[in-house]
Amino acid sequence: MNTPEMAKRRLVSAIHLYSDPSSKTVDMQEIARYLKEKFRAVYLDVRDPLFSESKDIIRKFASSKVRDIFNPDVIFEPLPGEIDFERKFLSKPSLRMPGILYDGYKLQDIFLELLPEDELTLEHIHIIFTSRLFGTFDEADGRYHACVGVYGFPSLISTSGIVEAPAKPKEYYTLKQRYMAVGDIVSLEKLNEKFAGRFIGYDDSRLTEVMKGYVMQAIFYHIFGDPFCPERNCRLFNAHWQEEVIAAQLAHREKEFCDRHANVLSGLGKA
Repeated sequence: MNTPEMAKRRLVSAIHLYSDPSSKTVDMQEIARYLKEKFRAVYLDVRDPLFSESKDIIRKFASSKVRDIFNPDVIFEPLPGEIDFERKFLSKPSLRMPGILYDGYKLQDIFLELLPEDELTLEHIHIIFTSRLFGTFDEADGRYHACVGVYGFPSLISTSGIVEAPAKPKEYYTLKQRYMAVGDIVSLEKLNEKFAGRFIGYDDSRLTEVMKGYVMQAIFYHIFGDPFCPERNCRLFNAHWQEEVIAAQLAHREKEFCDRHANVLSGLGKA
């Protein structure tokens, strides 16, 4: 189908998915099958996490942590313990990364160094799943914000970010503050249960389905330079709230994408 998007698309020959073993409910093979149905002419594979024993790379990971959420220009020397931690994490990717915030663009640059040299062309799409929680600095309000994806070459998708970045329902935070103020530990512990189904959690059974949409955003960014859609029921919707994630990725009703992006995707599948 001839659309303005198809006229300016970037040709792709291969899509490479890099797994995150710490996320037990993200089925990479299912995501690969889903993509293969959409892009039949493209080579597609699922790979192990990128690994390096390079001291320089390990130091760069440690240095990519956000020291000050209000200042992206902080330069610091990583502590020996931080370097040891990154070395351990690289060697055992099944470990879940705790709540440490990294600069997403710095991580992107590091992972770029680890990609195979013969695949450093724009015909290849590299999509890396990681448990690292990362963010980007927003000049508008002068602070870092956690996010699910940083798209580019390569694209990064955070299995921690899908839990931590989109905000939970407003009532959740209202009740949490109320329970904390009065020391109601019992109610606080049951808060997640009270809002069950209204946000995505760690090892959530819905994660595979949700991640299909973020992979599609990464692919649309690589091919067209625009990963998002303003329609909240389209998988390409840029969700800022957990309930928006659920609406875009799980409440498909009759279709996954808006009419415009469905038409574009149909044209890609025939290309």
